[in-house]
Amino acid sequence: MKGLDLINSKIARGWQRVGPQFLPFADAATAELPLGKLLRLALFQISVGMATVLLTGTLNRIMIVELAVPAWLVGLMVSLPVVFAPFRALIGYKSDTHRSVLGWKRVPYIWFGSMMQFGGFAIMPFALLLLSGDTNGPMIYGQLGAGLAFLLVGAGLNTTQTAGLALANDLAPEEVRPRVVALLFTMLLVGMVGSAIAYSLILKSFNEVRLIQLIQGVALLTIIFNGIALWHMEPRRRYQERETEEPSLDFKAAWAKLNRLPEFSRLMVIVGLGTAAFNMQDILLEPFGGQIFGLAVGQTTLLMAILAGGMLTGFMLSEQLLNQKIDALKVSAIGLLVGIMSFGIVVFSPLAGAVGLFRSGCFGVGIGAGLFAVGTLTATMGLANASMSGILLGTWGGVQATCAGVSIAFSGVARDLLSQAAMAGTFGSVLKSPATGYVIVFILEIALLFATLMIVGPLVGSGNSRIMRRNSSKPGWEEGRVEGYREA
Repeated sequence: MKGLDLINSKIARGWQRVGPQFLPFADAATAELPLGKLLRLALFQISVGMATVLLTGTLNRIMIVELAVPAWLVGLMVSLPVVFAPFRALIGYKSDTHRSVLGWKRVPYIWFGSMMQFGGFAIMPFALLLLSGDTNGPMIYGQLGAGLAFLLVGAGLNTTQTAGLALANDLAPEEVRPRVVALLFTMLLVGMVGSAIAYSLILKSFNEVRLIQLIQGVALLTIIFNGIALWHMEPRRRYQERETEEPSLDFKAAWAKLNRLPEFSRLMVIVGLGTAAFNMQDILLEPFGGQIFGLAVGQTTLLMAILAGGMLTGFMLSEQLLNQKIDALKVSAIGLLVGIMSFGIVVFSPLAGAVGLFRSGCFGVGIGAGLFAVGTLTATMGLANASMSGILLGTWGGVQATCAGVSIAFSGVARDLLSQAAMAGTFGSVLKSPATGYVIVFILEIALLFATLMIVGPLVGSGNSRIMRRNSSKPGWEEGRVEGYREA
């Protein structure tokens, strides 16, 4: 026992000598939000990542290949969760103004969001089996059941993540919110990468029973992770405190108040355009690598790992930059510049015939996307106080998810039409190549990134004080707060 105690003591002293630069999220902890509690709260992002990969990756392929479901029907089902994205602002508003008998604001929404995810996953495998026609039941039952399952999971995802981010904003002191944001994004990526690896191992030899077990396992883990995340997390307000609260604004009035915040509209335009620009490539990089560079399936799958590694690097870099008191939107601008250069590398790589160049471009795109996402979310979290964090973060999430879904759908259609036109000789003999459709979409992404950078520029190049003066004449501007600005 003495030898074991000595080893433990040496290990503890060794961790104490590790500098904060090698433990980038250790300094996100505070007395109000210790590291253990913060990591426990971040479990809701793990469950969101697990569900996202299952819906948009694993089930997408299984339904088309193994279950022989028509591709148009699969696309419709997978797009159903995006339907709820615009309602994230309303969900956030409701969590801001909710008056629970138990004294909670965010917990009921996170819990019921988790239950919707659980319910959707519980009925999903059986609905998919009916949908595949591998039973004697009517096909309409499978279509309705699968539609309901995807809708429930989508509604649960949007509800859980919106209320969870708002709760993190409530709990984290203002000076550490950038680090908390970076940690939450990192946990989301950990959930996505870890679950993707686990799903591939579990379904290595596919059969319907394993599919049912996998989806039911995800349902169970969702409840477990989110239940642990919620345990003793949100302080309960006393009855006397709830009675003395001011009456809540209705949604229309709260939305009007939100729009009076300094540069809110411009910030949402930045979020929408930048998200669309970074997400168009989501369904194009793998087929581009396979069709243009002749990469095998395993090699194209590795591209997603490279992209995820770039995003993780971007999260780490953003946390370091924000710790140095660099403006959040300047961090986003750096991400846009990295994205522009990286997409340029991707566009040039077929001309050079260099697959290594293509992979480095994918890694750079991930870094740019990570910097941009953390920067815009940090700027959004700094706009308002806790009484409006739900509707504010819900709006950010709704804009991001909607623009991501629309841009992904658009890129697939655009690539098909442009490639057909190029191969038909519409653009001339020089561009008569399978790569033309992909490259034009990538160039469009560069143009959108440039447009986003032009909108960001005035906010990061003129100084915070000038922005504050420009907004001080707006009615109700003093009701908001921009991170780093002097409050009225």
